[in-house]
Amino acid sequence: MYYLKKTLEISGAHHLNLNYESDCKNPHGHNWKITVYCRSLKLDSNGMVVDFTTIKKIVNKLDHVNINEVFHLNPTAENISMWLCNQIPHCYRVTVQETTGNEVSYEKDRN
Repeated sequence: MYYLKKTLEISGAHHLNLNYESDCKNPHGHNWKITVYCRSLKLDSNGMVVDFTTIKKIVNKLDHVNINEVFHLNPTAENISMWLCNQIPHCYRVTVQETTGNEVSYEKDRN
């Protein structure tokens, strides 16, 4: 099994749709740290699990944008990690750090 890990930093704005009062309901931004984990039993014809550039292009869809406009989920760190994991080939886990000390991971079932 081959394993790949790539960490990127992006800046993005969002607001959360919450059923309780919170400052996060207002538009605000973060310098997000995104870590992507991919795996594959075989390498592609170029000898890679996934090209790092492919991962960067997908993650950068969230860079310097209003994340609410990118996808139609409530843009929590949890939903962002799941969305990225489902966009990136061979990805099985994504960790999203919203701020120092606030980090979420999404991992696909192995089934």
